[in-house]
Amino acid sequence: MKASAFVYPWDVNGDPEAPARIAALGVAGATLASAYHSTRALTPRHPRHRVVTAEHAAVLYPLDADRWAGRPLRPHPAGDWAPGDAHGEAAEALTAAGLEVHTWVVLAHNSRLGAEHPDTSVVNAYGDRYPWAPCVAQPATRAYLVDLAAEAAVRPGARGTELESLGWYGLQHLHAHDKTSGVSLGDAGQYLMSLCFCPACRAGYGEQGLDPDALAAAVRAALEPLWRGAPDDGGWPAVEKLLGDTTAAATRAWREGTARGLQEEAVAAVRAAAPEGFQVLLHADPVPYHCGANAGVDPAHILSVADGVVVPCAGGTDLLAPFAERAGEDTVLAANFTVVSGMGGSPGTLAADAERARSLGATELRLYHAGLASDGDLASVREALSGR
Repeated sequence: MKASAFVYPWDVNGDPEAPARIAALGVAGATLASAYHSTRALTPRHPRHRVVTAEHAAVLYPLDADRWAGRPLRPHPAGDWAPGDAHGEAAEALTAAGLEVHTWVVLAHNSRLGAEHPDTSVVNAYGDRYPWAPCVAQPATRAYLVDLAAEAAVRPGARGTELESLGWYGLQHLHAHDKTSGVSLGDAGQYLMSLCFCPACRAGYGEQGLDPDALAAAVRAALEPLWRGAPDDGGWPAVEKLLGDTTAAATRAWREGTARGLQEEAVAAVRAAAPEGFQVLLHADPVPYHCGANAGVDPAHILSVADGVVVPCAGGTDLLAPFAERAGEDTVLAANFTVVSGMGGSPGTLAADAERARSLGATELRLYHAGLASDGDLASVREALSGR
């Protein structure tokens, strides 16, 4: 199976050995960040630095001034962690090393947008805002995300793109000094805490026949036992039990229709801007009501829109099967494995994991993350890929 490794521009720029080192892993491609959220990242082999702090969500290339002129919602360029055309510089070096470059575009995950424009954020049933989570139901936010997808995806030299967080983002978030795990919430609690009550979503619930004030009260009442330690049985049946079948279905209809529309718009915008043969993949979870970097999708729908999906497999390969059942002859089904031991990955079992993924329908591998991994982790990756 073809394999590609995730990488940041700052892993490559200023380190002349990085492209060859990545190619020597046995991968055919590099999935290179072009628009990314704030982060603090190790660079354990870079000759000039060991820690890079990306202070805010940014694009890692020069903005198209005409596209964004006069618009209140617009991307920000990176600071000194990725100056100028950092993506372009890294892409050129990786291509010269024989790697096929795809852009890695993070969309509905942007704390700076929420800080500068609070009204764009998801608002939960208690009135708390999630500044990292733009509400994808709002027209201005959708327009921003669609244009960002097209611009950040189609960079010079890129042969394809992988769109992350193209859907709802919710409570779960690796935020700075995150301290939200004191009460364990399962699927049901996470869903209820991710329901948005901004004006656009309140109107949307109304279109589904729900009174938004009554819905917010019902959500708070449903969550109350969970705050007191009642078990969250998880899964959609638990949401139906807590909210009632009809109400739960109406919330899901609003949210899933909203996310589908955004995904269709964004993919169409990327295709319109891209050359022929440009591949468009989504980071995706086959459970439509899930939130986060791997957007919850309906497998049949998303595979009719995009060329394929990148599926999280750090916790096992079970999420591949629903996509494989709907895959066509040319569908890309990329199994994404974490290969950084310090982040819970298991590079030592990559060969067996890859074979298991292939048996379940995976056509490609994604490896997270070539820049963050230790030398020992990378050695395990080389060994695993050399035996394929």
